[in-house]
Amino acid sequence: MIFEQHYLDCLSQASYFIGDESTGRAVVVDPRRDIAPYIESAAEHNMSIEKVIETHFHADFLSGHLELAAATGAEIAYGSKAETEFESQKLDHGQRISLGQVELEIRHTPGHTPESISVVIYENADDETPYGVLTGDTLFIGDVGRPDLLSSKGVTSEELASMLYDSLHEQLMTLPDATRVYPAHGAGSACGKSLSTDTSSTIGEQRVGNYAVAPMSKDEFIQAVTEGQTAPPAYFAFDAMLNRELRPLLDEQAAPVGLSLEEVIAHQRRGAVVLDTRDPVEFAGGHLVGSVNIGMAGRYAEFAGGVLQPGAPIVLVTDSDMEREAKNRLARIGFDSVVGHLANPTEALANAPEEVKRSSRVDVAGLQSAIGNVDDLQLVDIRQPGETEGGIIPGAITIPLTRLNERLASLDASKPTIVYCAGGYRSSIAASRMALAGFGDISDLLGGYGAWQAAQTPATSGA
Repeated sequence: MIFEQHYLDCLSQASYFIGDESTGRAVVVDPRRDIAPYIESAAEHNMSIEKVIETHFHADFLSGHLELAAATGAEIAYGSKAETEFESQKLDHGQRISLGQVELEIRHTPGHTPESISVVIYENADDETPYGVLTGDTLFIGDVGRPDLLSSKGVTSEELASMLYDSLHEQLMTLPDATRVYPAHGAGSACGKSLSTDTSSTIGEQRVGNYAVAPMSKDEFIQAVTEGQTAPPAYFAFDAMLNRELRPLLDEQAAPVGLSLEEVIAHQRRGAVVLDTRDPVEFAGGHLVGSVNIGMAGRYAEFAGGVLQPGAPIVLVTDSDMEREAKNRLARIGFDSVVGHLANPTEALANAPEEVKRSSRVDVAGLQSAIGNVDDLQLVDIRQPGETEGGIIPGAITIPLTRLNERLASLDASKPTIVYCAGGYRSSIAASRMALAGFGDISDLLGGYGAWQAAQTPATSGA
């Protein structure tokens, strides 16, 4: 058997390539949209990808099932509760899929979503102990999938949590302790609240160390998994729907066209967002007026999905030769409307100083001075609720970056405003987005809350 986990750090997303060496037949489970790694694996092992299995309709990324099917002729398969616009095989609970010696067993494990399935892997069809189980977003390492993402779609989080409890105890935790556990996400994903940095485990280890499968009643479980969830990025609902639909395929080899500064400004005036993907320090040193800064060194696509509107035209400003990667990473969440990139940005911006602006960034001493001397200062903490529980800077308004767009109207754009996060990366995103929305006096805190704490300044308990 060939078994590969393909892990995408920037989205904390895991996909899987499983092949039978005796027959050369393979499947891919939960693929990302840029499918080159799976094509390369198939070629390396002289295998044919026959099926693409999705454990559920993903909300945090746009899956590559359509791209893989088009490239390989593979059949797309979901659990039988899934309804898709495109042709797909419906997998029943208990159904077995033979690749030769390797065999896969489908188990319906609803809870994160109603159509969720898990895939049990047998290296040999008659093995008593499975090699492993692909748990999708049902069981994570140290956590379980959140049941609240569909709470506005006709099913409550409590109903899904009840299903999740049954799926865990009747389907997954009944597997032998030695069965390896391979989830669809790891630490950093917003699909759970306390995922481990480990990307695999065993059923036995989870039985001992995962709070969600500790002995408790169903009511206790429902309370435990529904409270304390972070605010999901605003694009989740968009991706969940798009994963059900027919849509254009990604050409991951195509690079965005180069544009002059005059062309970029013309697109901007027609409503395009200028997305500057450089480091916050570079962005602060000089950027096109009205740009939004989301550095590619962090969770670039996820934060883009939180502060940009799906479908909005996008012009990229990137470091040299990074424009194709910047485009493809946006495509991973279905943001396909990149109209081009600024050619030779350093030279273009240097030659047009009247179109360039520097960002205002303050250190802890500057913030302390502002707190003491600016009567109408507006201080905004854009960290997640789990972070702010440990304390906030006194007087701060808490708005998670992932929900900033929808709550901008609750802030006063006319007031002097300082925004902060944990370390300074997310605050640059928020400050640039707020400047675009008309905040005329906007700064962000260098070093974020970590720098504030290091200076031993007072904090209040979280909101």
